[in-house]
Amino acid sequence: MGVDWPRAEVTTTGRLRLEPITAAHAPAMCAVLADPALYTVIGGQPPDLASLTRRYAALAGQRSPDGTQAWLNWAVLLRAGGAAVGTVQATVVAEGGRLVAELAWIVGVRHQGNGYAREAAGAVRGWLAARGVDRFRAHIHPGHAASARVAAAIGLAPSEQWQDGERRWVG
Repeated sequence: MGVDWPRAEVTTTGRLRLEPITAAHAPAMCAVLADPALYTVIGGQPPDLASLTRRYAALAGQRSPDGTQAWLNWAVLLRAGGAAVGTVQATVVAEGGRLVAELAWIVGVRHQGNGYAREAAGAVRGWLAARGVDRFRAHIHPGHAASARVAAAIGLAPSEQWQDGERRWVG
């Protein structure tokens, strides 16, 4: 029996429009992700346009190659003007007959502090819950207080589990 995975769809909030990621989002998102300051806590470095375009093209299929995960990724855009501000992603897996989503979000440095991550992550959590996902997780670096506040705002709480130096939040 196969799992009936949700597929990402356009969703909106009061200020944001979340669009399923495609390769066409890469140029705008490359600019959002270009600031090296974005990677001081999360690690890594800004992507180049070619690699981001390839990554988004692969993610547009919304499934892992083996079909065991739904890869749902949204570009987060301002409804007023359409500027890209970040992304939200959810990796959905089946565990013990339940659908579980691992959530992650990133907002460009110049757009931080406006509540966009909380608004977008909360919208995705609600969207997924309406489609049968009933468990949620996020992994938050202990030095990333802003992400911890987002996780708490969307109903997640820190657990005692750690992975790769990040605490698992659950809800």
